[in-house]
Amino acid sequence: MMGPRYPRSSSSEESPVPGSLISGATRRGALGLLLGAPLLSACAGVQQSLSQFSNPFSSSAPPAQPAGPPQQATTAGTGGVKVAVILPLSAAGNAGLAAQSMRNAAEMALAEFQNPNIQLLIKDDNGSPQGAQGAAQQAVDEGAEIILGPLFAQSVPAVAQVARTRGISVMAFSTDSSIAGRGVYLLSFLPESDVNRIVEYSASIGKRSVAVLVPDNAYGNVVEAAVKAAVPRRGGRIIAFEKYGADRATPARTVAQQLGSADALFIADDGDAVVSVADAMTAAGANLRNIQLLGTGLWDNPRVYANASLQGGLYAAPDPAGFRAFSGRYRTKYGAEPIRTATLAYDAVALVAALARTQGTTRFSPDVLTNPSGFAGIDGLFRFRADGTNERGLAVMKVTTGGGVAVAGSPKSFGA
Repeated sequence: MMGPRYPRSSSSEESPVPGSLISGATRRGALGLLLGAPLLSACAGVQQSLSQFSNPFSSSAPPAQPAGPPQQATTAGTGGVKVAVILPLSAAGNAGLAAQSMRNAAEMALAEFQNPNIQLLIKDDNGSPQGAQGAAQQAVDEGAEIILGPLFAQSVPAVAQVARTRGISVMAFSTDSSIAGRGVYLLSFLPESDVNRIVEYSASIGKRSVAVLVPDNAYGNVVEAAVKAAVPRRGGRIIAFEKYGADRATPARTVAQQLGSADALFIADDGDAVVSVADAMTAAGANLRNIQLLGTGLWDNPRVYANASLQGGLYAAPDPAGFRAFSGRYRTKYGAEPIRTATLAYDAVALVAALARTQGTTRFSPDVLTNPSGFAGIDGLFRFRADGTNERGLAVMKVTTGGGVAVAGSPKSFGA
């Protein structure tokens, strides 16, 4: 996000401390890394996994295919602080592939952190709440002081129930903010951060009259609440708001008729869906070249970049430099492309390693985890809120045929 595009290995650098924002330019510690957007040259399977695990409505449940036999628990590292990592390693399809990539990233963070005093207890939850609960119980019985994972939202409450009996925290990877809170912190890409950043930026360039189109699903519901709060907070107004399902033409016509009073059009969806909505708007008579298009991080998709109507659109996302650097190191180590969400596992392990080194017996306490200054990771600045959700320091990217281009950098620190 900040600093050199291709950072040095973090293994030779000092570790970060909570409350001290680690600039990517200084490259200090495993958390002094950079950010990312999906790698456009990634294979189709990785891109499919990106879509599946970037949305609350698609990451909330495991795939329907039967899972394989549970994998045996393993350990990584020899430090004195035990940290559980719970992932659906034996789940079917892309879920299992994503879990393996995240496991690799976790072990990579351990290898790149200088002399970490942690040991990872890696558990397979088989892609089910029952498996997650069993894995969590096994981990805490073995002395885990914090739990990283699980991935699926429906498995998080089962893990949290076990963790709360021992008074330890959970750092989950789900994007469903409804399951955050009471010791459950989400280290994921939440739609609320995307909405807040793009609305803030659009207001700063004078785009305060916004028309909004969102899908009629769980993701759309989250975005709806966020945008209806963010626009007036920035002195703007929503002049048209519509949800769409299979029928995109009718909502598009309704919004198109009111575009004359708007200076921005916000469409919250990804890939083919964004292109389909843009086509429906054009068919309804809207000239999308005459209005500022706005989107979320899900716009970081080759289909969006290839669409003529979406050129010049703006969306909030992590600056891609960090993920490019991370991907290069990952390819060197594992000979494959990482899934986009692998950075979450890397940052989680790097963070707990840094906290174990610097924070003594309070290392994973709520006061430490919710330090308002936050932390810096591969995907830029992030901090946990007391309610378990997170806030990320995002860049503003512009859609071009060559991919996303940053027009506003990520913040160097969080405001109050």
